[in-house]
Amino acid sequence: MDIKVQPMGDYQTNCYIVTIENKDFIIDPGVGALRWIKQNVTNPVAILNTHGHFDHVWSNKEVQDEYNLKIYTPKDDNFMLEKDPYGMGMPASCADVLIEPDEEIEIENVQIKFHHFPGHTPGCSVIQINEHLFSGDFIFKGTIGRFDFPNSDATLMKRSLNKILQWEETNFHVYPGHGEKTTLKSELPSLKQWETYI
Repeated sequence: MDIKVQPMGDYQTNCYIVTIENKDFIIDPGVGALRWIKQNVTNPVAILNTHGHFDHVWSNKEVQDEYNLKIYTPKDDNFMLEKDPYGMGMPASCADVLIEPDEEIEIENVQIKFHHFPGHTPGCSVIQINEHLFSGDFIFKGTIGRFDFPNSDATLMKRSLNKILQWEETNFHVYPGHGEKTTLKSELPSLKQWETYI
């Protein structure tokens, strides 16, 4: 597996290209992502969204039109793709596949699990491909996503933290929506502190 990352736009939102057996999965194509994607893919097969915030899905439609790809989005966040609730002028897009909470799917013989961790947004999810977690705005290196935005929910964030703290397997690489990569094992102390604080 090969993982490429490029921060996009004013919020430096990480766009990922995950390549497995010559198949490119595009995760969270943010502002201006198409140019970088075109330089780094050979066989794109899908667009995966961790959640619906504008800085993660801004280029959904542009990338979809360029490569005729399906968009896979947590169902509880699809409204953000369509309605631009923050009024940022984001180009509208619409998921082709609405992902149920904690659903596991198969695309081109690759298993992908969307772990549902609401709080930052209603549909906020961590995308698992093998031992790699693409955590969107749920987990960052040393901290967690904000839960004071419109459509955020502190109670749900606390439940989500409790949920991931129950995982028996913690040997995962974590690729967040902003900032540097980390590991789930190294983030457990921070997650425990936040779960107690909220």
